[in-house]
Amino acid sequence: MDAFITGAGWITPHGENLDEVWAAILAGTPPPTRELPGPPGLRPHLAACVPAALVDAVARHPRLRRSSNISLFAAAATLSALRAAGIDPANPGKCALVFAATDGGVIYTRKFYDQVVRQGAGSPLLFPETVYNAPASHIAALLGLDGSTYTIVGDASAGLVALSMGVELLATTGIDHCIIASAQEADWILGEAYHQWRLAADSTSVSKSSRHGALIADGAAALVLSRDGPHRLDAVTPGIPFFRQSEAGSSLAAALAHLPPGSAPGRVISCANGTFIDAAERAAVEAAFGPLPFLHPKAALGDPFGAGALMQIICAVQSLRHDPTAQALVPVIGLNQQAAAAVVSANVDSPRE
Repeated sequence: MDAFITGAGWITPHGENLDEVWAAILAGTPPPTRELPGPPGLRPHLAACVPAALVDAVARHPRLRRSSNISLFAAAATLSALRAAGIDPANPGKCALVFAATDGGVIYTRKFYDQVVRQGAGSPLLFPETVYNAPASHIAALLGLDGSTYTIVGDASAGLVALSMGVELLATTGIDHCIIASAQEADWILGEAYHQWRLAADSTSVSKSSRHGALIADGAAALVLSRDGPHRLDAVTPGIPFFRQSEAGSSLAAALAHLPPGSAPGRVISCANGTFIDAAERAAVEAAFGPLPFLHPKAALGDPFGAGALMQIICAVQSLRHDPTAQALVPVIGLNQQAAAAVVSANVDSPRE
């Protein structure tokens, strides 16, 4: 069935306003970074972080006052997406939720297990925020959702898997809308892990345009899918796994081959992040469609891993608002390890355009 994007919201290091963040992306403005506090003697890890003020309002809600950053980011982005779709968060109607995560609530998880090691038991106040479906639980309770709620765990491609699941829910259930959300929080333990895996940018090079490795970031993105609206989700391909970095390009090529015949994107909203992904993505896209203009959102946002794919979709929507004449291709290669793709176009018949 046809699925349409009727609302979008995000929380990023550059802010939450769609147009202001989009302008920063177009300008290639580097994100503000800060050193992630960690144990004495640890190598420094920098990250592009969301300003705390962006979630002050949602953090005052009784349901969320003890929540982790990932839940606060997810809730704030979701509320923004619903309002953009013209849906009252106090009465969202028949609505499902699919949340995508990569690393989950790492800050509370680290604190919980530090207590286990040091004291023999972790705080029961911390434990609920360590589970992967904590953000989805908070969003569902906040909105009063009593229907389908799912959490998908994976790499960056999980965002597109969640989007595909949302399309399925629209087609097979009686819901009117489906919220697709994803979020990521930054912490020193993530910086150390991705550094050990040789995937994170060295702290001395994160300000360089030629940096090697991903700049860890936190943030969130959310979309509202409906049966009609201003932007059509033309296709979301299934995730294609790969087992070695050298296979990433061929996996993305296989995902692109699943796009509908006749797909003719005019621009690419890239997932490039300074790792092996960059060359693999460009080679696969150009082999399938020839040379195309690439936009690189992560140069301005950093890499929020699980939330990155939905941020790319929002960038596709923003690009179509300014130029509705061509499809936008969203390729995604995850770090561990799956590739997928989506195509978005303007719905010229929509009265909202």
